[in-house]
Amino acid sequence: MKLAVASMPPLLMAGTRYGLAGTLLYAAMRGRGEPRPTLRGWGHALVIGVCLLGFGNGGTTLSVLYLPSGTTSLLVATVPMFLALLGWLSGITPRPTRWVTLGLVCGLLGMYLLAAHPSSAGVPRPGHAGIGVSLVLLAALLWSAGSLYSKKNQPAASPFLSGGMQMMCGGAAMFLVGLARGEASGFELAQVTAKSWLAYGYLVTFGSIVAFTAYIWLLRAVEPALAGTYAFVNPVVAVLLGWAFAGESLNPQMLGGAALIVLAVGLVVLGGRSRR
Repeated sequence: MKLAVASMPPLLMAGTRYGLAGTLLYAAMRGRGEPRPTLRGWGHALVIGVCLLGFGNGGTTLSVLYLPSGTTSLLVATVPMFLALLGWLSGITPRPTRWVTLGLVCGLLGMYLLAAHPSSAGVPRPGHAGIGVSLVLLAALLWSAGSLYSKKNQPAASPFLSGGMQMMCGGAAMFLVGLARGEASGFELAQVTAKSWLAYGYLVTFGSIVAFTAYIWLLRAVEPALAGTYAFVNPVVAVLLGWAFAGESLNPQMLGGAALIVLAVGLVVLGGRSRR
């Protein structure tokens, strides 16, 4: 994301990324004989797409304008904690155990370390770290809410057709918001760098068609908090890639926050599994 938005407007990039991926996946599934979705199904796809992609991914995309990608990914690791808490409050999952509660506390401490001592390397807008932290935490919250909503409200029988529908709806929402923000003003395709195009292609294929569809399938197959364990891997990968390729620094506060958040996710997910 950080490489793509370096020369592309953030929400226009994210909107077209998911719109293109969703259209390709939807067309492929319809071509394989999947039945046409109902109007009600499109309504569910709109709600889920706006929560997961419009707010969830859109907020994360905007946050990398203010935060290093490693810090952003570490904050996204709060998704399983939100899933566990919201799942309990909504009655979808059991009440959190003491280990889950301990995990939530560790997560809050980890977020404090990241918010109070953010890495300044590679941040295009220094002094606005609070905006980035707020954006990504709100994005994680709404991503979790949309994930729980999708457990009871499936747009289509096929998770792959559903994924395409959700990406089309969420992508359209982000694209419209990007236009409303004036992101198209003065933008020309000629200004997009080769590195940004490569990142964009990666996001369309692996980040959208492969990863998002896998997540949508997992939400049907396992408990929501368990599906959210993709966040175990993301922080480690993003921190190392940000350090290796984006010039982002590693400092003790960031590493401490990383350790606490990863510990928190582990306690939340594994504590929930023990009870079940």
